[in-house]
Amino acid sequence: MAVDPEKAIVLWPSYFDSRVTRQSGRRVPRKSAVEAPTARMLYDAVRALGLDCILELEKSYPRFWHRKEGRVLVEPKMSKTELISKVTVKLKELPSSKD
Repeated sequence: MAVDPEKAIVLWPSYFDSRVTRQSGRRVPRKSAVEAPTARMLYDAVRALGLDCILELEKSYPRFWHRKEGRVLVEPKMSKTELISKVTVKLKELPSSKD
């Protein structure tokens, strides 16, 4: 199944970054977050879950509009909250390689 960008769940690296405060956009507890995740790392974590996704490297998180950190569009097979918690676990399992 192809991912429909209009209906896809958007995941930003800032959601999982331990250096970002909750107020600035982090969505997971600091102890579950990783330092400086990349869109490529998110893409790999989502693919490891067996979900279709699209990697968009040229996009900027609205809060940090000056950084082109990228984002991942994921097919909506579960709620965003559930997806974020599953991706958090996968990010911890993946080797931390920075692009």
